Amino acid sequence: MTVSDVKTVQVENVLIAYQFLKDVVAHTPLQKNEYLSEKYGCTVYLKREDLQHVRSFKLRGAYYKIKSIENDAREKGVVCASAGNHAQGVAYACANLGIRGHIFMPTTTPSQKIEQVKMFGREFVEVILSGDTFDDSARSAQAFSKAEEHIFIHPFDDIDVISGQGTVAVEVMNDIEEPIDYVFGSIGGGGLIAGVSAYIKNLSPQTKIIGVEPGGAASMKAAFANGGPVALDYIEKFVDGAAVQRVGDTTYALCKKYVDDIIAVPEGKVCTTILSLYNKHAIIAEPAGALPVAALDAYQNQIKGKSVVCIISGGNNDIGRMQEIKEKSLIHEGLLYYFIVNFPQRAGALRQFLGEVLGPDDDITTFEYTKKNNKESGPALVGIELKRPEDYAGLLGRMKLNGFSFKEVNNDSTLFALLV
Repeated sequence: MTVSDVKTVQVENVLIAYQFLKDVVAHTPLQKNEYLSEKYGCTVYLKREDLQHVRSFKLRGAYYKIKSIENDAREKGVVCASAGNHAQGVAYACANLGIRGHIFMPTTTPSQKIEQVKMFGREFVEVILSGDTFDDSARSAQAFSKAEEHIFIHPFDDIDVISGQGTVAVEVMNDIEEPIDYVFGSIGGGGLIAGVSAYIKNLSPQTKIIGVEPGGAASMKAAFANGGPVALDYIEKFVDGAAVQRVGDTTYALCKKYVDDIIAVPEGKVCTTILSLYNKHAIIAEPAGALPVAALDAYQNQIKGKSVVCIISGGNNDIGRMQEIKEKSLIHEGLLYYFIVNFPQRAGALRQFLGEVLGPDDDITTFEYTKKNNKESGPALVGIELKRPEDYAGLLGRMKLNGFSFKEVNNDSTLFALLV
């Protein structure tokens, strides 16, 4: 398939997919966000795919793909691999169309997403947990598909799937009443941004398309630098909906042609954005869904006075992760630090630490101490939350002044992963 073939097929198929899906998927709202618009001095619209039937855009591509091969799928059954959202889309389609499906998910998938898949798929799907990452699950699913002669439904590297995801852009272009200067969309394997960019660029070539990846899994950025898809040696799995080691060949080709820039956002920044979306706008965004809004800071100068669309791609966030999200946000914002502090084994040492070392606005969030009777001092893991990032230097100074020896855990990635 040549580059021109990809362009032609993509535009035509997006429109065909839209006609197939318009009575199946929810036409999600495009909402102007006053707070973000004022903050960045522009007009920010949020495309609310978190309000989709399965709380993610993934329903579009999965349903369209399975519908387009419905007869074969009904005879052979389908198989997919997914960290959650594609799985829910496949499960929804299987139950809706009465097709048997086997869904492979990483063992690290949040339980909330696993239960959602089972709920949407009902008796038509079986969930199989395999591997630590999406790529591990994908290998198991493809081997199973080949052995059992089922049809593998790829989560992103498929023209029909990409075309289905591109119907997000059809709705955006139909709903907006002004020219779009920027579109920010998240990238995992690249299916969403490939479909959206191919459609919008052909209708509005001046629109800038910005892809956003998690800093710990920037596989499309690596592909751009490499001149083609490359498997990352390691990925951070926190942004599970976008934690992909290798992007697709087709999605890469489309992104290389249509995407203007790719930004990698630190996981902590994503967490800050999740909390802000919830606290200020009552939007429950999953980490991958928050990526586009998290990237606005990096483009704050370019988007002033412009019209901006951010695609909130999903809202499947496990409430059990909120404490972890809050902690990652505080660490990223320079408000939460962990130390190994050696406390002298004498009466009043802890009282001295609380009275002389902690500032008036500082708060201890963690304190784990093991007393060693045969030593003069004993180590404790101490977590301290600050009110302002600039309070950090004063805290360090007071620990030194009062004779407390310490090690900063935040600055030691191995120790941090072990203790926190």
